[in-house]
Amino acid sequence: METQEAVKQKYVWLKHYPKGVPYEINPDSYTSLLELMDEAFRKFADLPSYANMGKSLSFRELDVLSRQFGAYLQSLGLQKGDRIAIQLPNLLQYPVAMFGAFRAGLVVVNTNPLYTPREMEHQFRDAGVKAIVILANFAHNLQKVLPNTSIKHVITTEIGDMLSFPKKQIVNLVVKHVKKMVPAYSLPGAVSLPDALQKGAAAALKPVQLGGKDIAFIQYTGGTTGVSKGATLTHRNIIANVEANSEWMKPRMNEQQNVIITALPLYHIYSLTVNALSALKTGTLNVLITNPRDMKAFLKDLKKYKFTCITGVNTLYNGLLNQPDFASLDFSNLRITSAGGMALQTAVAQRWTKVTGIVPAEGYGLSETSPVLASNTIDGTARIGTIGIPWPSTELKIVKDDGTDAAPGESGEIWARGPQVFPGYWNRPEETAKVFSGDWFKTGDIGEMDEEGFFRIVDRKKDMIIVSGLKVFPNEVEEVVSQCPGVLEVACIGVPDDKSGEAVKLFVVKKDPSLTEESVKAYCKENLTNYKRPRNIEFRNDLPKSNVGKILRRELREGK
Repeated sequence: METQEAVKQKYVWLKHYPKGVPYEINPDSYTSLLELMDEAFRKFADLPSYANMGKSLSFRELDVLSRQFGAYLQSLGLQKGDRIAIQLPNLLQYPVAMFGAFRAGLVVVNTNPLYTPREMEHQFRDAGVKAIVILANFAHNLQKVLPNTSIKHVITTEIGDMLSFPKKQIVNLVVKHVKKMVPAYSLPGAVSLPDALQKGAAAALKPVQLGGKDIAFIQYTGGTTGVSKGATLTHRNIIANVEANSEWMKPRMNEQQNVIITALPLYHIYSLTVNALSALKTGTLNVLITNPRDMKAFLKDLKKYKFTCITGVNTLYNGLLNQPDFASLDFSNLRITSAGGMALQTAVAQRWTKVTGIVPAEGYGLSETSPVLASNTIDGTARIGTIGIPWPSTELKIVKDDGTDAAPGESGEIWARGPQVFPGYWNRPEETAKVFSGDWFKTGDIGEMDEEGFFRIVDRKKDMIIVSGLKVFPNEVEEVVSQCPGVLEVACIGVPDDKSGEAVKLFVVKKDPSLTEESVKAYCKENLTNYKRPRNIEFRNDLPKSNVGKILRRELREGK
């Protein structure tokens, strides 16, 4: 018998889903990602799969290279279920390493290349990592912690390793000796990725049996609420999201090969599933952007491709829109703009629509949900300011503090269930128990659902500010201040206050150098009720951001 939430959301689906998008998907359509990979490599063999720095790999080439790497990993004695860390930016080496690891039956532990040695050690020890693929630029950090981990096999790679001769040699030379981006390190016994592939070519890949319940990734959360935890994502979890994403995007996909701009790092769950793994289903070309913060180089890449789709976060889109040459790009082939990771500000969404002709479709998800739970449709009817409606086979509900379901318009914690929801945290049963109520996953996000069944994120529980007993949500304040003339970026936190308990503090990056504290406060007075207005405003040249460009309020609260 269908639950009340399911009945409600089926109504929403019938009314708002794009024509042809199913209400349910089959998370068991593939036994594992291995079966999906084999299908893609066979079906799209002659099409390019990834492009980076002027070099592309066809699906056939990716098939061969991943087989070689998988065979090499097996030759080391690594067994099904062993963990391998991949610590790379967006380079061609990443898909080779990831798909090769799956072929060997390993579990991938995605690691941010910018992690400090302390963060690396925690993650490697917690996951019991036995092997690692790491960019040489960061190998000096690995050297500091390697003896304290269970890592036995180190594979290093340089930025240019997958490029053709002589560009490979030139890039590696410039990076190492001219730009001096590779600090000296000593890792006795480490093997270069080219050598590993050569050895793997001479070895035989042994077939591995993987099923839907086997773990594909241990995806570590940001650690903003304490020690970073590893979310175990199964092959079935990922396949569920790939199937839903493929159906969601199908109405706007081209008949020819689609091209997706992959500027968010592949080690982040959003880009990992929506870009890299969904491409296996659709034969999409991923254009890898290694350093999206270099906006001039980023724009050069965008000029080379008639891209169909781009994924990003608010800060990425805002940064592109503030580049003078961005508006002159060819957007004639653009069909889909997907936004997630943080709140998409109305001003940014409206400017993007005006420049590109495409309304950004904001979605919502977490590492624990593989990641997507809900999204706006991509047919141009996206409701800016909402995260849309639940994805196929997904249920969402709003639960108040007293444990009862919220009525439309009431705020509460977002709970979710569906085949993409993870089984739990790696080796942390107590933490797992805290976030589940039966088969409902408690996201920790505060949201609302309107009468039409569209959801809106209000804020994270931990970011909420209490001013004289009244709730203030930073997202709301930031949304308002972002539209103040002269403001480029803004972040909002709560700070201790003797009278009100907490007070609102703003951090602002100026677009207009003449912007003053008085003008920002005057704007807030016109647009925010008294207790939501900032008591303090601090101007900065930039704001601390995560690896995907999400503004880190936690670091601002810590005085960084």
